[in-house]
Amino acid sequence: MTTTETTETNPTTADTTPTPETGHEGHTHEGHEHAHAQPTLNPECMREVEIEVPADEVTKSFRSVIKRYQKLARIPGFRPGKVPESVLRNRFAGQIREEVVEAILPQHFRGAIAEKGLRPVSQPQVSNLQLEEGQPLRFKAVFEVLPEFSVDGYQDVKVEKPGTELTDEEFDAELERIRDAHSTMEPVTVDRGLEDGDWAQISFKGELQGENAEGGETAQQPIGGQDVSVEIGGKDTVQAFSDALRGAKPGQELKFEVTYPGDFGQKRMAGKTVAYDVEVRGIRRKVQPELDDQFARELGKYESLDEMKQKLREHLASDKKHRLEVDTRNRLVDALVARFSFPVPESLVQSQIDARLERGLRALAAQGMRTEDMRKLDFDRLRDAQREAAANEVKGTIVLDRIAEAEKIDVTDEEVERELQVISLQTREPLENLRERLTREGNLARIREQLRREKTGNFLVERLASTPAR
Repeated sequence: MTTTETTETNPTTADTTPTPETGHEGHTHEGHEHAHAQPTLNPECMREVEIEVPADEVTKSFRSVIKRYQKLARIPGFRPGKVPESVLRNRFAGQIREEVVEAILPQHFRGAIAEKGLRPVSQPQVSNLQLEEGQPLRFKAVFEVLPEFSVDGYQDVKVEKPGTELTDEEFDAELERIRDAHSTMEPVTVDRGLEDGDWAQISFKGELQGENAEGGETAQQPIGGQDVSVEIGGKDTVQAFSDALRGAKPGQELKFEVTYPGDFGQKRMAGKTVAYDVEVRGIRRKVQPELDDQFARELGKYESLDEMKQKLREHLASDKKHRLEVDTRNRLVDALVARFSFPVPESLVQSQIDARLERGLRALAAQGMRTEDMRKLDFDRLRDAQREAAANEVKGTIVLDRIAEAEKIDVTDEEVERELQVISLQTREPLENLRERLTREGNLARIREQLRREKTGNFLVERLASTPAR
């Protein structure tokens, strides 16, 4: 039902509240950060390296950092470039140590993992750091790597691919939905009672009956509304309201009771009986537009109804084909994930949880949720709720990447260029600016990875999905 005034309770319809819906990057959303602490790494995916940097390299790095501080430091009482080393060491001890570590540690870590043939998928967690000028720098770094497993036998996994052809029934239903969306509500002026398909304008008051009527905050909340619209016989209208209002005329007052089912969407009404006093204030009827050339021209740049129907059919057919192909690919990946057992890097799971939460938060923001309300969300509970789905998504990307390696599936520069052109058109960002920015941010490689997974998924659908015989 719809209302022309805001009412707290809508007792005439079942409540249906919409709820919001890869890559492995972390996300934050302005005003409601949901960053998490460093994840506890999965022991089955964890690797460790111990590194020692020669003392002479450490000393050289200290000298280089201090020399730069002497050149740049501005300290009262000393001329630029003439600040004594001892003063700099005392005043900037912590910053100097940090810069020495930043100058030395990354390159030696990269060298150590390259020597061992390791490819981390998480940031290294450094511990046991020992740094003194004139002494070797020692530290330990732990990180996660992708699991080792074989995808032999993946060809045995099969899923059913439904037919993707658009049916006449689907086309007619969408055409009717479009027509209905452009309907107008017009008052019924003839002297008659409410019929199925009519919209009754009512005002009502309700009282909980029996033991529910006694005390309690819920019982004390008023049940009522003014100028509420109720569709007689509508799929979203509680049947008892349709039955009671059918045949009633404007100005008529009715008394009746409604017993709500236990699973009714509004909890305060679920399983309870309410006595209503209802006044019928008017009848309106939905009037659909004629399906003609004028209607087609009003919808868009169409010359005729036939042209509009042709374009609509093409769009619906393409959309259905894409939607079912994506669904088939997802079911196939799910089946492959179930086929192979392997440990999953916890850092990738946490990043995927971040991505899922970000999508949900953006959806809530689009629905009008305020930033201050987002801050009140229980993010620990939300993260736990997303964990299983996020882990399966990470498993899916790992399996796809492993099959792509086995089948030597790769993405060409031309395919990447076409994707960049699409993104450029969608975002209206000049192509060269887009390419430079994505390269700088490290996201160009991620786009290539995602394209490779999509290409692998399509390859698997062609090979492993079959259309059932009719």
